[in-house]
Amino acid sequence: MKLRAIVVDDEELARKNLIMLLEEYCPDIEVIGEASRKSQAKAIIESSQPDVVFLDIRMPSGAEGFELLDELEEKNFLVVFVTAFKDYAVRAFNASAVYYVLKPIDIEELQTAVDKLKEANQNFTAEPENFKVYYNSLRNLSDALLKNKPSSRITISHTKGMKIVEDENISHLEASGNCTLLYFTDGTRYLDTRTLKTYENMLDPSRFVRIHKSHIINLDRLTEYLTEDGHFAVLKGGIRIPVARNRVTDFVKLIKHL
Repeated sequence: MKLRAIVVDDEELARKNLIMLLEEYCPDIEVIGEASRKSQAKAIIESSQPDVVFLDIRMPSGAEGFELLDELEEKNFLVVFVTAFKDYAVRAFNASAVYYVLKPIDIEELQTAVDKLKEANQNFTAEPENFKVYYNSLRNLSDALLKNKPSSRITISHTKGMKIVEDENISHLEASGNCTLLYFTDGTRYLDTRTLKTYENMLDPSRFVRIHKSHIINLDRLTEYLTEDGHFAVLKGGIRIPVARNRVTDFVKLIKHL
């Protein structure tokens, strides 16, 4: 079944271009409406109840997009942010586990976002309470972007939905194929479909350090560095994480200044 979508962008050319790409390359999306301003978008969303909204967001004038979401009483749709902003904004998007595409729009990236939407829509249909966690995540994103400060909260997508965590509660992370295992200080762990590289770019580099191609550690959890039978970072609880030889020099310099 197709996902019913609305495209919101104040630039007509950009709006028409995205609609054309969706119609030509994303057969699982049916565009049922478009809007150029907040009031128009709100009316269409309330009347048509879409499955997904493709929402253009600009900074610093991107507040309108978040205001639109705040003003809607019924929030039971997914959002794909469309933006020309990179770097810091992408870090914030990833931390919130939201779906986004960068302008100029790459067809493969758009198709990847749609594939994720389909999977999320199935999970949210089965577990409607996930929408509450999802919109809390969007609120964290709004704060991070509009106040131009990094968020300490990270949203993790898992098999049953989504979970929001404080990054200080992450002990360490481990690559698992193209996914990432997150280990928490309470002994629990979650598997996220994002790569370890994504987390390396997302997390605060002053606290989270990649010490191996497969491992990132939280420096706040570091208790010891061992060089017997290899190189190991020891975390609270006696957890030993290998340090790659090509990262030893930088790691030793770092911990000398902790």
